Amino acid sequence: MKLVVVSNRLARSKTTEPMTGGLAAALLPVVEHSGAIWVGSSGRVREGQQKEPFAEIEALGAGALALLDLPSAHYGGYYEGFANSALWPALHSRTDLIRVQQDDYLSYREVNAFMARALLRFRKPDTAFWVQDYHFLALGAELRQLGVTEPIGFFLHTPWPALAVVEGVPHHRELIEAMLAFDLIGFQTREDCDNFLAYVQSELGLAVKGGCVTSHHGRTRLAVFPIGIDADLFAQYAAKAASHPDVSRLRRSLHGEKLAIGVDRLDYSKGLINRISAFDRLWTMQPALARTVSLLQIATPSRGAIEAYGNLQNEVARLVSDVNGRHGEADWTPIRYLNKGYSQSVLAGLYRTAQIGVVTPLHDGMNLVAKEYVAAQNPADPGVLVLSKFAGAAKELDTALLVNPHDIDSMARAIGIAVSMPLVERRMRWEAMMKKLRAHTIQHWFAEFVEALEECRSERSALEAPVPEPLRWLRSAISGAGLTLRS
Repeated sequence: MKLVVVSNRLARSKTTEPMTGGLAAALLPVVEHSGAIWVGSSGRVREGQQKEPFAEIEALGAGALALLDLPSAHYGGYYEGFANSALWPALHSRTDLIRVQQDDYLSYREVNAFMARALLRFRKPDTAFWVQDYHFLALGAELRQLGVTEPIGFFLHTPWPALAVVEGVPHHRELIEAMLAFDLIGFQTREDCDNFLAYVQSELGLAVKGGCVTSHHGRTRLAVFPIGIDADLFAQYAAKAASHPDVSRLRRSLHGEKLAIGVDRLDYSKGLINRISAFDRLWTMQPALARTVSLLQIATPSRGAIEAYGNLQNEVARLVSDVNGRHGEADWTPIRYLNKGYSQSVLAGLYRTAQIGVVTPLHDGMNLVAKEYVAAQNPADPGVLVLSKFAGAAKELDTALLVNPHDIDSMARAIGIAVSMPLVERRMRWEAMMKKLRAHTIQHWFAEFVEALEECRSERSALEAPVPEPLRWLRSAISGAGLTLRS
């Protein structure tokens, strides 16, 4: 089976662009080694019609990258509009932040249709398509409209919210009916999968049996595939990064204090306001911890054209300034706040330098930063992970210090516990988490999804196999009598 992977954003191995975790960084190594073709946006837009939709196709290890210039007439409505001002807030249970224009959904569907037409270039009898994330919920239906009968899978990297939240999305019914054109839909957690099942049963009235939904598109299997990382490779990055200038400068600047680190996109789902407030509360409740622990918060800006993101950036910067003004000294800065990204190798070294990893999203699909922090630790002297119970990673990394990011006092106390946790307990917690990371790597995730998609192909072939002539006659006769023939 030849696999074509589709996502909005690509990781470019030949560039020096920051790759601060996330979908693109996770997919890069498996595409390089699997021979898959990875199709996605070039980050540029095109004017008018062009015969060649691909701006660039380049080799990527055993596979290839194919970059598209998306249509300028619809890009804003698709990306900043429906995808990130309707779907993203809803998927993170923030319906109060949904802001869409009248034509945003049309633009979203137009870009999905554009991508579908471009993908036909790679269609062969042994091709399977694997679509990634909320940008392309309708891509399976668009491919079916073009006559594609090959397997099409979909994986959602965000949470899937409760029924009442989904109903706040414009055109939600039409969109989810379109999703059922996929043969396989994968989720990060069982809760996400159950929420989707609840929608199709309650809102669409569809039959569900054995984890499969039957609709006019046929049968769609729903399953859980928690995404992982290459833990051993990340550990190698961390060991090698010790001599990197950024890492060694950070180490020299600490003067014996312990360092907590947070690494996030600047997004309201990541809980940055609550996290900074927790450190403020920590230094207020335990003044002795001033100069004992500081926070390095890396917050990479994104989606700056969307009002909610601009407001958040201003609010975080203002809060950091207030906290530093309240607790800082001439020779000590409580919070170091950086609005830029780092490569995976440098990040690994920064994680290893920090004795505490603070990953406290309000709602997250998985959050690979949590897994990266654990993998980067020194086995002889590992740090402590403080992790939100609302991150998908909490289902696996249950020996982290799990916190409710809405409870500021409790989060502050957990950070204080992490500061003073003895080595024996730190090792015990870290070893248990590392064992799970090694058992469920990105390679396992990739292989399990592809294997399930292969099974969907086999099941579809069996269902569509021609019925022997005598049996076809019998089925017809029984059906005409209003009865059903048992398999």
